[in-house]
Amino acid sequence: MPASVPRQRDTPPAESGQARPPATYTVVPPQQPGGTAQPAGPQALTLLVIQDDPAGGLTVPEILDSDGHRIRIRTARNLTEAARLLTHDVHCILLDLSLTGTGTGTDSADPEADELAMLRQVLRMAPRHAVLVLTAEADAERAAEAVRVGAQDFLFGSELDGRLLSRAIRYAVERKRADIAQYKLAESRLRAQENARLERGLLPHPLLEGSDLRFAARYHAGRSRALLGGDFYDTVRTPDGTVHAMIGDVCGHGPDEAALGVELRIAWRALTLAGLCGDDLLATLQEVLEVERPCEEIFATLCTVDISPDGRRAGLCLAGHPAPLISRPGRPARLLPYEDSGPALGLLPRARWPRRQVDLGGTWSLMLYTDGLIEGRIGAGRERLGQDGMVEMINRHLDRGLRGEGLLEAAVSEARRLNGGELTDDVAVVLLDRTAG
Repeated sequence: MPASVPRQRDTPPAESGQARPPATYTVVPPQQPGGTAQPAGPQALTLLVIQDDPAGGLTVPEILDSDGHRIRIRTARNLTEAARLLTHDVHCILLDLSLTGTGTGTDSADPEADELAMLRQVLRMAPRHAVLVLTAEADAERAAEAVRVGAQDFLFGSELDGRLLSRAIRYAVERKRADIAQYKLAESRLRAQENARLERGLLPHPLLEGSDLRFAARYHAGRSRALLGGDFYDTVRTPDGTVHAMIGDVCGHGPDEAALGVELRIAWRALTLAGLCGDDLLATLQEVLEVERPCEEIFATLCTVDISPDGRRAGLCLAGHPAPLISRPGRPARLLPYEDSGPALGLLPRARWPRRQVDLGGTWSLMLYTDGLIEGRIGAGRERLGQDGMVEMINRHLDRGLRGEGLLEAAVSEARRLNGGELTDDVAVVLLDRTAG
């Protein structure tokens, strides 16, 4: 025997100038012979209907989605029931605007306030769900206001049928998804802009006023969509005319390592301007690292160079860091001596870092870099570029006449090309040039 279908409620016609009462309805899940509800397929949409009279009004015997799957129906008489039925598999909510404040905690005497308050509570309760509202044609203004409040669309009860409701549900779900995606995109862009402004403010501004040295730098963070990584560098000129340059690398690639790199750079600048250099400076930086690092396994490598006021000599300290590369006119570029270097900062307590004196000459170019430049792979194999490969690469570019910014850009681009794509580690390169007068 076929299942009974609730009969249409008799509603007296509206008199002239009188608003028609909101239509009431019932959505009935499709039934198989014998009265057993047919289970929806795994791809079926689920609709949560919030109405206070599930036994009366309009009947929709079947709702199908675009693929012909039956849409599953859940019915709640108030917000308390709706909250219980609002599980993760609900895609859309259909709210009857004629619903009273029962179960909402609102007992305002103003019916209009109650209706919109109900909608606002539904939107707060289900911020990620599509919401449709049902009302009478006479309440078109209120329906439009409901959309302004946050509903995806409104439907008139007198026109509602299964086909219209199915289409409205699909459109509402897609619009909600598009709204959420747009919101996430805007939020992501805003966060990226804020991070970029912050990180740009943390990048160094070399202090070389009064020096005849030319400065160039390239920086690339290996961390996705970041401007700042664990590599750091800086260059300052002290009142006695000495130019101090530094480059370093905190092990790791996360935001904590980037923050520690900034702290070490700022500490290095402060200590250098205070008159420290060589072993005293590195020992103090190690104390800073030990206090600021998030765990004891974190260490940092460092290379410092202090260039005499006449530009012809330099003091070099290495703390587990690759040696700088120097090039002079008429001679191939080569690595500066790196024997007797000290350990990375944070590895050994009371470590020492010998300062080595280096003759630069009148015209020279000094390149400081982090290991991100030399650890990229060469082609599809496991071979790395390495220091020897980097020296050979720099000499090729010098032979082509590249200098300054052009030289750094070509070196980083070729390392990326040899790697077969973006370098995964942070890369920082600093170049100081001097031309004898």
